Amino acid sequence: MYRGATVGVVLPAYNEEGFVGDVIREMPDYVDRIYAIDDRSTDNTWGEILEAASQDADTVPTDEVASDTPLVTDGGASALTERASVADPVGRVVPIRHRENCGAGGAIKTGYLAASEDELDATVTVDADGQMDLSQMPRLLDPLVEDEADYAKGNRLLSREYREAMPRFRFVGNAILTFLTKIASGYWKTMDPQNGYTAISADALEAVDLENLYEYYGYCNDLLVKLNVQGMRVADVAMPAVYGDEESSITYSQYIPKVSTMLLRNFLWRLKTKYLVVDFHPLALFYLVGAATAVTGLLGVGVALAAAVVGFLPSLVGGSTGLLVFLAGVAFLLFAMVFDMAESEHLERQVH
Repeated sequence: MYRGATVGVVLPAYNEEGFVGDVIREMPDYVDRIYAIDDRSTDNTWGEILEAASQDADTVPTDEVASDTPLVTDGGASALTERASVADPVGRVVPIRHRENCGAGGAIKTGYLAASEDELDATVTVDADGQMDLSQMPRLLDPLVEDEADYAKGNRLLSREYREAMPRFRFVGNAILTFLTKIASGYWKTMDPQNGYTAISADALEAVDLENLYEYYGYCNDLLVKLNVQGMRVADVAMPAVYGDEESSITYSQYIPKVSTMLLRNFLWRLKTKYLVVDFHPLALFYLVGAATAVTGLLGVGVALAAAVVGFLPSLVGGSTGLLVFLAGVAFLLFAMVFDMAESEHLERQVH
């Protein structure tokens, strides 16, 4: 228990033999539950989880585990047991094994389902590869405990020192996804959306549609969109990352188009739900008119350029008109973004 709040940790693991055991053994004593999820690994990840759980149970005294926190059992929530087998708890560790590989987001969803059933006050997500500094966990929990945020996430881009420690190819990809996620989610101050070191409150976990969370690597981006629609407060916490010998399992040729498509779909869903269905705000129309106008202008410029190639003289006038239409569309989009920023500004804070 941390400052009077029960804390659970979701630990997704896929082929993390040699890493996951150390993460479990190094988990802070104030953590009440550790949901270690094996996503049908092909190595000895499951065996290492069970071994580390036994060692952790011998290390952490029983009276340090919150006695009033219930345990998930195999007869619990059907949404959980349909997708995973939940072993008997070993001390504070609840070993969970997927019935089939569900991906990174699927493992997080499974852990969230388990934590939701146990009604914990705060649930932290920690990668099983040892990249996350567990001593930094209180910085994620404090905004929730102090009721200043409903969701806190690590940010490796806030500090210049942390940015410089990030490999260059990761930094460029992260910067692109940060911009796309700002547009899709409406959290315009939030950066590093791919950071998997997070903490979520019980209220926020209940507010989002857990069973429909995205199950690929873009789960954290998807969650931000859902949190924004529900009016949840987000804290962006400066956080270092540790880069070791682990290898990323992301296939970027699949990752980029999948996540980009998901973000576009979520963006449209957010505009419809938040600004047309639940309430009305003209920014949704600004976005729509701006996008349509910009595309029309670009098509006009393209047609004019094609005409110029074949020597059609009036193409200059057509090209100028198309450019003006395009610029008008961009202006509409910028107005929409400014309104969007203002709508969510009170939901965001940064912790340096």
